[in-house]
Amino acid sequence: MEPDEARHERVDQEIERLDERLWSLAGELHAYPEPAGEEHNAAKRLTAELAAEGFDVRRGVADLPTAFTARYGTGRPCVALLLAYDALPGLGHARGHNLVAAAGLGAALAARRVLAGDAGSLLVVGCPADETAPVRAGVFDEADAALVFHPGVHSWSWTPLAARAEVRMTFHGRAAGLAAPEQGVDALAALVQAFTAVAALRSRLPPGSRAQGIVTRGGESTDVVPDLAEGRFGLHARTTAELDQLVADVTACAEGAALATGAKAGVERLEGSSHFRDNPVLSRRFSHHLAACGIHTTPPDPGVFAGGSGVEEVSVRVPAIHPLIAILDPGHADRTPEFATAAASPRGRTVLLAAAAALGRTAVDLLAHPALVFQAWSRFTDQAGTDQARAERAGSPVPPVPPGG
Repeated sequence: MEPDEARHERVDQEIERLDERLWSLAGELHAYPEPAGEEHNAAKRLTAELAAEGFDVRRGVADLPTAFTARYGTGRPCVALLLAYDALPGLGHARGHNLVAAAGLGAALAARRVLAGDAGSLLVVGCPADETAPVRAGVFDEADAALVFHPGVHSWSWTPLAARAEVRMTFHGRAAGLAAPEQGVDALAALVQAFTAVAALRSRLPPGSRAQGIVTRGGESTDVVPDLAEGRFGLHARTTAELDQLVADVTACAEGAALATGAKAGVERLEGSSHFRDNPVLSRRFSHHLAACGIHTTPPDPGVFAGGSGVEEVSVRVPAIHPLIAILDPGHADRTPEFATAAASPRGRTVLLAAAAALGRTAVDLLAHPALVFQAWSRFTDQAGTDQARAERAGSPVPPVPPGG
């Protein structure tokens, strides 16, 4: 097999050849943004590109019409490249997913051309909205590593994505007219009391924990004591363990409010995700290759935690990376019109090509060196701790390491 340097140079050459094609695709996605679950044109364009390069494409995976997988090769290791392509309603590609999709596509095509199926396999995963549904459908069960980048306002080697959950809080009381309010049990008063308790709770939350609530039901008439009130809280924490504690604390706030008012409380934990587990074996490799492309990363700023993206659940199943690369300077923010403009700017194009090359180089390294996959999985196993799902996954077989590999 040819030396690493030669393979890396070939990846760079392939990305150069793909430059106009990738930027044209990114521009098309940017010009015709599609919200989560409605990315029909994006999915059609991406799968057509992959099928034309010999990938075996499966559409509608995980029961999602705009999700897909595209595989090249059948052996191990299996390296997954993640593509996001959903836009934000009213803001377009204000998260830069047009760049995520184009860079992942470029990396997949370059890696395929360099190794041509001689070593392992490539798995491209098209993820509408986020990666949670494909994870639950088992799409990543055969993957040995998962690679994706994201545009941002910092260039960080990994992203501190917080654990998150949504909690629905419901109070049942007893309706009564204003002529005899003492005969009622005010469900809205209980909800307000719970909000007050959560506000007091914030003062003792650990760094990175957040609790933001809204009232979704609070009565139908000002002449009647409400017998039903409902609120929702978005909860974030640095780790899954801290999130579990935060959910327990918010539940206790509801129970205390019920005790004080006589209402009955119900707390339901809805959708959410774990925190992101960066695999340093892989993220260091990616950062090294990105530096060779002229972009240098640093670790994330201490005490900073980002919102979730769905890749957190992937990192529970398989060694994964999620670096940030700046398309705007610090002081700006994503999810803004300014960020959407940057996703179609010359700087965005530079980031797209550098990310594609660094992802492609990293994928080629993993395919050519099963020993590197073994190192990543060894670290993954060390990080598993008491997380049952993660520990079970960490016990899965990994590719055999050839002598001297």
